[in-house]
Formats: sequence, structure tokens, C-alpha cells
Amino acid sequence: MKIAIAGYGQEGEASYKYWSANPDNQITIVDRRKPDAEVPEGVPVMIGIDAPEKLQGFDLVIRTPRMRPDMIKTDGKIWSITNEFFAKCPAQIIGVTGSKGKGTTVSLIASILESAGKKVWVVGNIGKPALGILGQIKTEDVVVYELSSFQLWDLEKSPHIAVILFIEQEHLNVHVDMDEYVLAKANITKYQKNDDILVYNQSNQYAKKIAVNSKANLLGYPDNLSAHVNEGNFCFGEQIICSVNSLGIVGKFNYDNACAAIDAVWGITNDNKTIESGLKSFKGLPHRLQFVCEVDAVKYYDDSIATIPGAAIAAVNAFDGPKVIILGGSPKGSDFTNLGKELAKQDVKAILTGDEAQRIADSCKNAGFNNFEIMEYISMDKVVSRAKEIASPGGYVILSPACASFDHFKDYGDRGDQFSAAVGRL
Repeated sequence: MKIAIAGYGQEGEASYKYWSANPDNQITIVDRRKPDAEVPEGVPVMIGIDAPEKLQGFDLVIRTPRMRPDMIKTDGKIWSITNEFFAKCPAQIIGVTGSKGKGTTVSLIASILESAGKKVWVVGNIGKPALGILGQIKTEDVVVYELSSFQLWDLEKSPHIAVILFIEQEHLNVHVDMDEYVLAKANITKYQKNDDILVYNQSNQYAKKIAVNSKANLLGYPDNLSAHVNEGNFCFGEQIICSVNSLGIVGKFNYDNACAAIDAVWGITNDNKTIESGLKSFKGLPHRLQFVCEVDAVKYYDDSIATIPGAAIAAVNAFDGPKVIILGGSPKGSDFTNLGKELAKQDVKAILTGDEAQRIADSCKNAGFNNFEIMEYISMDKVVSRAKEIASPGGYVILSPACASFDHFKDYGDRGDQFSAAVGRL
């Protein structure tokens, strides 16, 4: 089979490894610019801004997630790692999407199922490369797949259990508008049948809009009929599961993520002790409100994974007391209006840096929040030192940028690592 791999970064490498295992496949690497990854020796390469438009004659074109499907012109089939995995995976798949909380909810689901004695495979943005472990998965296992809008864009098969978390404006630097973004998310349930399950955030207008058109059994959360919090306990209907204090991660916003996870696993395990054990066992993701250390009675938290305004709002609301929040980075097309409004209600000072600093500042001023300063990015040490200067004893310094990281960093992990290292040098 003649195959083009369109976009050659980390996912492209995984695609090449998988499809090149069949010696009958003839593979060509295609990219609009010089590939991020090293191309294997002897493999044909097509590079150019219009290269994805010249793919006639290929049987299969493997799309990298961030490449829009309509950028590819071919008389063959446009495909993806996600589609291949869904088509070949022998186990039940629980798919999770949303604008924030995906990684945490995926991890909570996996932790509960592991407590129930299940063999669980976490794949997607926070897990192992999907195709790399496909051959190891058995029918009785469970796969928990974190799915972005880019992975869902052209999905042709929905998971048995789909979870839609809170959706807000994101990735509008790639999607043409919010409608297209939500439509891509909707593919997580598009092919579900009436014996499948859709767990969705019923307080979110976009998740509700998707759920209305789903054929699956609907479980809205939080809801008195399913997972919710009542008098300090996680409950399912009238059944008390455990105290919310069993949750091993900070932030009341994580109660919603826990409720989504409980709903997702309920048909597999509804044992109170198992669910409580799973909630306790998960201690949080790297760079997601991760405690760094305390310096001069100020606690420092790395929330670099917060690349959208809603995640930064959640971080600010996670702590009582005076706060300094470090905001800014590269653009994702986000609207910072609600972030500005939330900061205006808080005992908080903000340091704005990076490419989006001025847009955030404009939103803050429009919301009546002026307790911020724009700081030209020189180094993370300079930013952290300034945060230390303006922080109050008994308070918090939180790196929660509300933006992508590609202005001064390789990725959000690099940004968080540099923040933690700078805090360590205080």
C-alpha cells in the first residue's frame, strides 16, 4: 500500500513505526516545513507549504492531529492514529474530551479501574502512544483515551463510554470558529448507539448541545440521580460513596472531574471502597496545581498545564488567601474576558508576560481589574523573583498561564520545569 504520513513530529514517528512494520507498505513523509523529527534514512520526503495538497496517488494519508483534514488533497483515504486505534482495539474504550480537566479525569478513571483489579491502558495526550501498545491490549482490558478536538476531527468510530467535560473557547488558532471546535468534539458520541453511554457536563452549554443529539444513554453530571456531591460526600443517586476529603488532589473544581469519573466507571464497578481507593490513589498530574515548595511563608504551585483561561480561573479559585498569578504565553485564540472578571473578585496580583500579555491586560482593564503588571520576558528566574517580591506571607504564587507555551518554551512541561527550578533557586 502506498502511504503518506502528513506531518512528521512525535505522532508522525509513531505512524511510521507502525505502518513501516509491514514491508509491503511504501511510505512517504510529507510536511509543510522541515520535519520536527529526524526522517528515517532512505524514506522519500515531500516538503512545502502546499505539499499536503499534492497527495494524489496515495492509498492512505495519515493525518497528524494538528493538520486540518481539509488541508489534505488526495484521491486516497484520509486516516489517523486515532482512527486506526479505534478500528483495531479489542478492548472497551472510555474516551474523554473537553477543554479542561481531561488529563485529571482520565487519570481518575484509570485509578478507580485499577483499584477494581482491571488492566488499564491510558493513551492519548497524557498516556502512551496509542499504536505503540495496541498489540499488547487484551479483550478484557480497558482503554482510557484522552481525546482532543484534533484527534476527534475526523473520527469514524465512537467509544463505548464517552465523557464530555467543560468546553470553552480554545484552539481557535486552528479551528475557524467555535462551531467547528464543538462539532469536532461532538464526534466522540456521533457514532454511539443506544447501548453506549455518554457522560456529560450538564452545566455547560456546549456539552449539553452535543448531548441533545446523542443516541447514547445520557448521564449528566453533577446530578442527584447519578454522581454528585452532597453534604461533603461523593454520592451516586442516594448511595453515599465516600467523603470528598478522600480525593487526593486539591481544588474544589476537581469535584466535577471526580463526578465525571465516577459516572464513567459506574457500569464497570460501583463498589464504594474501590472508588474511594481510586480517588485517594491519584495524586495529581505533573504541572497541574503541583506543589513546588514553600519559601518565606509563601507556597508556590506549578499549574503550567493550564493553557486556557478556564483552567487559570480554576487555579485561582482553588486557594483562599492572597495570591500572585503568573499569566501569559503564546496564543490559542482564547477569550480572556471571564478571566479578567474573576480576577477582579479576588485578592490577587497578576504578572503578565509572553505574547498574550497585552490581550490579557486589555481584558483585565475592561473587567475593572488593574492589579497587574506587564513584564517583558527575560527569564523565568526574573519572573519568579518578581512574584516573590510582591507576594504576601501566608499566600500563594501560582504559575497558571491561561496560554500555550510556544513563545519561550518547548512545551508546557518545559515551562513548568523552568518555573520549579527558578523557585528552587529563591
